[in-house]
Amino acid sequence: MQRLGTKFARSGQKLEQATFPEGALGFAVGDIHGRADLLEKMLDRLEAQAAASPHLKPIVIFLGDYVDRGMHSARVIDMLLSGRPHGFERHFLRGNHEQAMQAFLRDPEQGRAWLAYGGVETLLSYRVKPVSVEAGVPALETAAKALEAVLPQTHKDFLDALVPAVTIGDYFFVHAGVDPDRGIDEQTEHDLYWIRQRFLTDTRRWDKIVVHGHSPVKEAFRDHRRIAIDTGAYATGRLTAARLEANQVAFITD
Repeated sequence: MQRLGTKFARSGQKLEQATFPEGALGFAVGDIHGRADLLEKMLDRLEAQAAASPHLKPIVIFLGDYVDRGMHSARVIDMLLSGRPHGFERHFLRGNHEQAMQAFLRDPEQGRAWLAYGGVETLLSYRVKPVSVEAGVPALETAAKALEAVLPQTHKDFLDALVPAVTIGDYFFVHAGVDPDRGIDEQTEHDLYWIRQRFLTDTRRWDKIVVHGHSPVKEAFRDHRRIAIDTGAYATGRLTAARLEANQVAFITD
């Protein structure tokens, strides 16, 4: 897998003062899942907050799962490609739903599970006739070819360019989490995109705070080892971002 370019090790002591780099203002945006309406509001808020702190360099990290479940996946990607939030350094991570969408395009029979957890809505957003997860191979291949044909090259390039994770300051940004029994250079992409309970329930400390989505929470959550910001936007109508400045963490929810 792609190396993540950082040392990520166990820490014998609590990370007392996790900090974002001096002179920078960071935002991490949770799982959007086809809710272009919520994304538009969030982009407005991020730009307003950056404008209120013109002395700070704004950085945004989108944590993946842009597609599926909600009805406007294609529009979400268009919005992310528009250059917004304006004036920001932008990082786009891959989520398990982008991985599953690309797997379906490569091999629709092996990737058919994508249709069961949001792929149908994504097909509809690209005006492709939906197909059932139980469909035969010819129907699956027809749907995959139809999606491939209408998917703009800019969207294909966007999906191909997504990265597994990024480290900024004392924070490690990833879609799902990390395998608590592996060093960072030993992480598999499957765990970075899909892990849940083994990561969520482990209590050991790292030398970075992990900022993640993937596992929905009623309210944004933080403790000494992680920050969780997937508030189930597609179902709850609440898209959440974490705001990171120096040693301060706040949450923005629409």
